[in-house]
Amino acid sequence: MYLKDFEIRWNDIDANRHLANKAYIEFAAHTRMSFLTENGFDQKMLAAHNIGPVVFYEHIYYFKEVFAGKPIQVSLELSGLSEDGMFFEFTHNYYDHKGKNFAHSEMMGAWIDLKTRKLISLPKEFYSLLDSVERPDNFRVLTKDDTRKFAKVPKDLR
Repeated sequence: MYLKDFEIRWNDIDANRHLANKAYIEFAAHTRMSFLTENGFDQKMLAAHNIGPVVFYEHIYYFKEVFAGKPIQVSLELSGLSEDGMFFEFTHNYYDHKGKNFAHSEMMGAWIDLKTRKLISLPKEFYSLLDSVERPDNFRVLTKDDTRKFAKVPKDLR
């Protein structure tokens, strides 16, 4: 499991003076990009292949409020990957300064060719990097059907 430390900043707090929902998303995104960078998916390599990640959905489940003044940690696990590496799924848990889990997040995405704007399989050198990452017990091989599980696509876009 990968862990990233964060300080809750003033602009991470909402009108109720607890961690804002936008901050959960930002902390998870920063954790993912740190994880990817540390595993060889840096900006230089992504630019050389003209690819980038795209998010399909991100669900957050809140268990307890958290406030400014204490550090937090956000975990990351690669919970799903398609056989060609096109689709990926990450799960995050959010921990307070005492190690108590106060939220959980699930995120699914894919890789996009930045010129054609179409989804692509991951180049082999990238796939081997992700394929070597430790997998949790609930890891699953993703298919295109998994990406449509929650979708209500408008008729004019089908």
